[in-house]
This record gives sequence, C-alpha cells and structure tokens, in this order.
Amino acid sequence: MQLGYISNGLTHHRLDEALRLLADEGYDCVAISPDVGHLDPYRSSMAERASIARLLEQLGLSCVIESGARYLLDPRRKHRPNLLEAEAEQRAARLDFLRRCLELGEELGAQALSFWAGQRPASVAVASAEAHLREGIEALLVESERRSVPLAFEPEPGMLIETVAQARQLVQQLGDPPQLGLTIDLGHLYVTGEGSPSEVLPAVIERVRQIHIEDMRRGVHVHLDPGEGDVDFAEIGHCLRELNYQGPLCWELSRSAHSALTSLRKAKLCWDQHLSPANL
Repeated sequence: MQLGYISNGLTHHRLDEALRLLADEGYDCVAISPDVGHLDPYRSSMAERASIARLLEQLGLSCVIESGARYLLDPRRKHRPNLLEAEAEQRAARLDFLRRCLELGEELGAQALSFWAGQRPASVAVASAEAHLREGIEALLVESERRSVPLAFEPEPGMLIETVAQARQLVQQLGDPPQLGLTIDLGHLYVTGEGSPSEVLPAVIERVRQIHIEDMRRGVHVHLDPGEGDVDFAEIGHCLRELNYQGPLCWELSRSAHSALTSLRKAKLCWDQHLSPANL
C-alpha cells in the first residue's frame, strides 16, 4: 500500500513545497487535484509541469490525478459543468478538462485519473443523464488509452452514481473495459450506509485503482481528521491487509487545508497505528 494525501488538503501551500512536506512526513504518494492554485490545466506552463515531474521523481512520490476542483470551470457553480449537462457544449467543457487532466497525468507518470459523474441537473431526466455519462466515459477511454493513464471512477454521495454497487453496474454497462477502474472513498460508505469496507470492497477490489480515506460521521458527508468521526480505522486496516491491496490509500482532508501540517501528521499517525501493512 502507498500512503498518500490529496493536494486539495494543501491548498494554502505552493505545490512544490507541499510535495516536499509530504515526503518529509513519510508519505509515499500524492493525489494532485489540478486547480486554480495547483497546476491549473488551462494556465500552467510546460516548464512548471516538467519541474513538478522532476520533483516527484526526486522525492520518490508516486502520483494520482484527481479532478474534483470546485470552481475551476465555472466561478459561480461548484463542480459544474459536468458530464450530465443537457447542453452538449457544457458536457464538452467537462470532457475537455478531463482530457487535460489525462495529459497532465501522462506528463507526471500518474497511476490513474480519478473522476466522478456529477449531480444530475434538474432539467435532465435520469435516463438521459445516464446516457450522457456513458457517452462521456467512452470518449474519455479513448484518450486514456492514448495517454496510458487508467481511469478510476469514483461514486460520490449526492451525485448520479453514489454507491459502489451503482459504479460497478456502470462499469459492466460499458463492457468492463480494462482501462476503467474505480476509486473508492471509504468514508462515503458511512454516508450512504451501503455497508462496511469489509462487506463492500471484496467484490470490487480487482477494479480498485485508488482508495480515499478520512474520518466521517454516519450519514453526514463532511470530511474529518481521524478521531473526529465514526470510521473504524482498525477494521479498515485489517480489511485492506486481508485483500492484499497494493495501491494508493490517499487521505482526503479538503476541509483541513488551514491546518495542513497538523492534519497530515494525524493522518500519518493513524496509518502507523491502524492502516500500515506492517500492522499484521
């Protein structure tokens, strides 16, 4: 397993300094979320990207690309436009962003691009939204193959696809393409009530490219530092070791950027105590 941290929890740090901080604190992986302050895919230069690629290699950090920037595409609408929009040009804007993320992933040697469906607009029927999503993913798969960066679809509470079961069904509907995997956020299981990690993960572990983790209170979608919610980290550690999961396990503490050093140290301590493969 690779101990990772998502850069949306380090938004008050310059990216190069954030990477050095993670390496100094014992992390193995960073999930970079291209955003207004970190490798903006519309404004970052080739030189800046090349510099980050070199730094990742120097620090020995593996990399995943996230795509959850809140207002990068629209300064007034969070996470919009998405792949479900009624207007084709709006869907194309999201697809263009994801293609840019794949390009960045290729440049940085990323293990995967993680993405989600988005919330269904009220004006779009469920069947139409599902069709738009499949169409978008099929187009993205072509670019994923070309860039040699696998996709990792993440079910997200409140979005069109919010459970692991729904995500698995989506992958099957698309023909089980080997390039399409999953990102599973274990805290989300406490929000949706789908089941415990040991109940949910075994059926999909072969598809999992990345796992997100944080503390979470049951039924409340708020990402918390470890020790502030209901997540059983010891049970998660046992489950991941039983499944011999080898991929990135990335802390998503996006609400803790103001206290990043304290939070990433809490997360590292939780890893050491409960999650590390060394805890047999």
